[in-house]
Amino acid sequence: MRQTIAPRVRMFVLLLLAVTGALLAGAGPASAHAALTGSDPAQGVVVDKAPTQVTLTFSETVSLNDDSLRVLDPKGTRVDDGRPGNVSGTSYAVRLHSGLPDGTYTVTYQVVSADSHPVAGAYTFSIGAPSETSVSASAREAGGGVVGWLYGFGRYASYAGFIVLTGAAAFVLACWQRGTGVRAVQRLVVSGWVTITAATLFLLLLRGSYTGSGKLGDVFDLELLGQVLQTKTGAALVSRLMLLAAAALFIAVLFGAYDKREAEEKRDLTFGLAIGGTVVATGLAASWAMAEHASTGIQPGLAMPVDILHLLAAAGWLGGLTALLVALYRAPADRPVEAAAVHRFSQVAFGSVVALVATGVYQSWRQLGSWSAFTDTRYGQLLLAKIALVALLVGLAWISRRWTARLADTTVKGAKAAAARSGAPKKQHVPAAATAGSETAAASQGGGKSGGKQDTQRAAQLARQRAAVESARQKRLRDGDPNRFGLRRSVLAEAGVAVVLLAVTTALTSTEPGRTEQDAARAAAASSSSSSSATGSASGALTLDMTFDTGGADGKGVVSVDLNPARAGANEMHVYVTRPNGRAFDVPEVKVAFTLEAKDIGPLPVVPDHITTGHWSANGVQIPLAGEWKIAVTVRTSDVDQVTVSKNAQIG
Repeated sequence: MRQTIAPRVRMFVLLLLAVTGALLAGAGPASAHAALTGSDPAQGVVVDKAPTQVTLTFSETVSLNDDSLRVLDPKGTRVDDGRPGNVSGTSYAVRLHSGLPDGTYTVTYQVVSADSHPVAGAYTFSIGAPSETSVSASAREAGGGVVGWLYGFGRYASYAGFIVLTGAAAFVLACWQRGTGVRAVQRLVVSGWVTITAATLFLLLLRGSYTGSGKLGDVFDLELLGQVLQTKTGAALVSRLMLLAAAALFIAVLFGAYDKREAEEKRDLTFGLAIGGTVVATGLAASWAMAEHASTGIQPGLAMPVDILHLLAAAGWLGGLTALLVALYRAPADRPVEAAAVHRFSQVAFGSVVALVATGVYQSWRQLGSWSAFTDTRYGQLLLAKIALVALLVGLAWISRRWTARLADTTVKGAKAAAARSGAPKKQHVPAAATAGSETAAASQGGGKSGGKQDTQRAAQLARQRAAVESARQKRLRDGDPNRFGLRRSVLAEAGVAVVLLAVTTALTSTEPGRTEQDAARAAAASSSSSSSATGSASGALTLDMTFDTGGADGKGVVSVDLNPARAGANEMHVYVTRPNGRAFDVPEVKVAFTLEAKDIGPLPVVPDHITTGHWSANGVQIPLAGEWKIAVTVRTSDVDQVTVSKNAQIG
C-alpha cells in the first residue's frame, strides 16, 4: 500500500507546482488597482504654451515618493522638480521647470494604490509641435520581472501556510484530539507555520523593490526596507510576524502539554486553546484584510470583517481537508482516524462552506458591481473560475460524506461483531513466535546467569517482532477496508481541486476589481472624449473609432486613430486599442494605411511604434494632399487572427 501512496503524493506535489507556475508565469505584472482617469495636459495633446505643472487623476488615492511622477524631455532629461504632491482628492501634480522648449514630453508614473498594489504607466504630450523623442514610454513596469514573479510566489505561499496552519490545528483540536500524538499531523501544522513565516519575511524584503525599481539587487536595501515599514502593507506584514510568534506558542502547547494530559484533564485546556487559537487566527486573517481589497472601495468597515470571516472559513475547510488527507494516509495503525472524527470534520466543513458562500456573495457584489463585469473583466472571469471550482469541491465533499457514512456503519457493525465474539468461548491460538518466546523465557530462567542477558535481549527482540506483525496486520485490515479506501480517494481529489482553488484565489487578490476597472474605463473614456473635443476645436485634430473582430479567441475590441493636426503635411498619429469594456488591449501588431481614392493615391502604409499597453504612435506622418482619405487599420490579435477595418475622413 505504501508503494501506491508515494506516486499519489508525488502527483499532488507536481500539481501544486504546476498550477503555481502556470498562474505566476502567465500573470505578468500585477493589474492596476488604481487607474489613471485623467491628466492635464491630456494624453497626446499639443499645447501652445509650456504648462507650469502636470496633474494626474486616479480612480482612488495612491501613495507617492519623489520618483513617482516624472516628466522627461525629448532627450530623456528630467524637467520636473521631483516633489509630487496631492492637490485635491485623487489628483496629484508635479511642477515643471520654466522655459521648456518645444517638443514631445513623456510623463511616467509609478505609484502604490490604496489596496497595496503598484501601478505604472506613461503617456506623451507636446509643446508647440511634436518632435522625435528618445524616451521609451513602455520601459517602466510595475510589479513585473523576476521580483514580481517572486512576490507572487510569496503571496501564494503565505496563503497556503495560513490555511494549513489554521485549518490543520482546528481539525486536531475540534475533530480529532488523538491526532496531537501523530507525528505526521504535527509536521503538517509546523510546516504550515514555517511556510507562512518564511513567506512573510520574504514579502517584507521584496516589497520595496516590488513597488519601486523592480531590481533584484534592491531586495536587501535597508533604506527601502525602512520605507516599507512606514507603509500600511509593511505594518500588516510586521503584525503578521508578531502574531506568528504567538502561534508558535500555541503549537508548542497543543503538541506538548495538551497531548500529554488525560482526556478529563484536556477539557479546560481545550477551551483555552480554542479561544487563544481563534484570536491568533483572526489576527492573521486581519493582516490581509487591513491592507488589501477589503480596506479600500465601498463599505470598508463591513468589508474587512467579511473578508476575515471568508479567510477563516477557507482555512477551516481546506486546511482541515489537508489534515484529514494526511491522517488517512499517514496515521499509525494503532491510532487511525476514527469515523467519528471524519463525521465531525464533515459538519465543520459544511459550516465553512455556508460561510464561504455568504461572504463570497457579498464580496462579489462589492468587487464587481454589475453582471457584465463577470465576463468583461479579468476579475470577473477569475471569479467565475473560482465559483466553478468551489462547486466541484462541494460535489466531491458530498461524495466524501457518503463514504464517511459508510465508514461509520462499518465501524458500528464491526464493534458489535467483536463484542459478540468476545462473549463466546473460543480456543486460543498461540502463535509460534509467542511459543518460542515463552520457551526462551523459560530457558533464561533456568540457564543460569551466563546466558540470562542474551536470552533477555532475544525475548525483547521477539516481542518487538510480534508487535510489528500485529501492527502490519491491523494496517492491512484498515487499508483493505473499501470504505476507507474510497474516502481516501475522494479526499485526495478534494485536495487536488483545493490546490487549484487556492491558486485562483491568490490571482484574484492581485487583480483589479471589476467595479474599479469599469469605473476607471468610463472615467478615462469621458476624459479622452472631452480632451479630444477640445483638441479638435483648437487645432483640427481628428479622432476615428472603429470596432473590430478578428474571429479568434479574445479578438474583439475598438481601435481609435488620433491624427493631429489632420491636415496636409506632417502629422502626429496615435493609435489606441481597447477591449469592449474600455480596458487597454495589447495586441501583437497594428498597421495603418491612408488612401485618397479620388486622386488614386495610396495606400500609404504607416507602421506605428509601440509606446505602452494598447498605445502606438508615429511622428511625421505625411499626408500629401487635402481630401477625403480612407484610413484603414489592420489589427492582429494572434499569429493567424487579424482583420482590417476602415473609415473615411476629411483631412485638410
